[in-house]
Amino acid sequence: MPFMEKFLGKSVEIPDNCRYARKQHLWIKSENQTILLGLTEPFLVMAGGFKDVDSIVDEGETVDKGKAVLFAITGKILYIDTPIKGQILFNHKVKQNTNLVTEDTYGKGWLFGIKPGKTASEVLHQFATADEYIESLKGSEGLKNPQGIKGGVSGICKAVYSGIGGQKI
Repeated sequence: MPFMEKFLGKSVEIPDNCRYARKQHLWIKSENQTILLGLTEPFLVMAGGFKDVDSIVDEGETVDKGKAVLFAITGKILYIDTPIKGQILFNHKVKQNTNLVTEDTYGKGWLFGIKPGKTASEVLHQFATADEYIESLKGSEGLKNPQGIKGGVSGICKAVYSGIGGQKI
């Protein structure tokens, strides 16, 4: 299983039994003709963790590719679009225990599933492999800051972070 060492000071996993939607940083895999999707470990590290999630469409609804289906709070506010058309279902266990997303990212931490109108293999081939996803991360902040230095590594980031850190609130 591929790992990336020194990604914002952490080792992150990128399983090769998943496919990846690079733009949204979603992992994708098939289970019993349902496509399961969740946030990747590199994204969770860059986003500062995972705090909450709410669905913004009804379970069982047929959703189009590109439709926002979840509202998540990480270190950022995030709307998650589905990269696949089909009937949606949600992982209600994640709403009850958000730690599943970070503790079992590629297992019990899935966020939503899609029952596509096509076979799983027809759907999965359009997404990036683990190696392609790793390649897409090479220009990311995670690899530009391998030690995980707070405030980043650029001069501007360091100046802003130092200024914020020095404020008395």
